[in-house]
Amino acid sequence: MEEYMLPCINKKIFGMDCMGCGIQRAISLIFQGNFAEALHMYPAIYTLAILLGLVTINTFKNYKLINKLIIPLGIINLILIVGNFIFKTFLNNH
Repeated sequence: MEEYMLPCINKKIFGMDCMGCGIQRAISLIFQGNFAEALHMYPAIYTLAILLGLVTINTFKNYKLINKLIIPLGIINLILIVGNFIFKTFLNNH
């Protein structure tokens, strides 16, 4: 499956990961049943999946509870994605 993954343009041009780097590999790990490794690869993978599911449901049927969950879950995802990017880029010394 990895031979079909798209390359990161940001990494090719600037030589550093982008905020989405790791999501394709995390999805691949989920399909292989490696759920903990997927979380380690891209910490926002599961919250993004939940957010995508809620937005999809809300597109077809407007539920008040889902409307109340989308914004906080989006904020959580933003924090996870930016935090992971900062950690990988600046704090991870390997």
